[in-house]
Amino acid sequence: LVDGEEVTLTNGKYTFTNVTSDHTISATFKQAEQIKHTITATAGANGSISPSGDVEVSHGCSQEFTITPNAGYEVDKVLVDGEEVTLTNGKYTFTNVTSDHTISATFKQAEQIKHTITATAGANGSISPSGDVEVSHGGSQEFTITPNAGYEVDKVLVDGEEVTLTNGKY
Repeated sequence: LVDGEEVTLTNGKYTFTNVTSDHTISATFKQAEQIKHTITATAGANGSISPSGDVEVSHGCSQEFTITPNAGYEVDKVLVDGEEVTLTNGKYTFTNVTSDHTISATFKQAEQIKHTITATAGANGSISPSGDVEVSHGGSQEFTITPNAGYEVDKVLVDGEEVTLTNGKY
């Protein structure tokens, strides 16, 4: 206010010209409206993104997103504004946000670690299953050892060590 009247500033300035009397100038301030931008965050099946949905971010600020696959799954791709990005410790951070964005994550089944058990039987009997048998890491596999008629099991070796069968099975 200049002399009690509202005035318009030019580039944040007011100039008194041709001053011939006393004047007053005073300024009051109010909270500026913050510009907000929206980041739309989505996750496909078998995982999540947090926070998710439409996330408002103040102009110039940062926003971190955590991408978490469900058990047995891993992150397939994370796209930011349609471009694939790399995560850091399962997170992606938008910095100095000055426009709207999108982030989306997709997930795929995690690769299972497989181990091979090679099963062979000598003459006069069989082992089932036989050959190279794949077993998932941490899994179990039963083998049935069957002698031909007139024969009996002499010995069964597992990794070179003799073992005892239970009802013809190991």
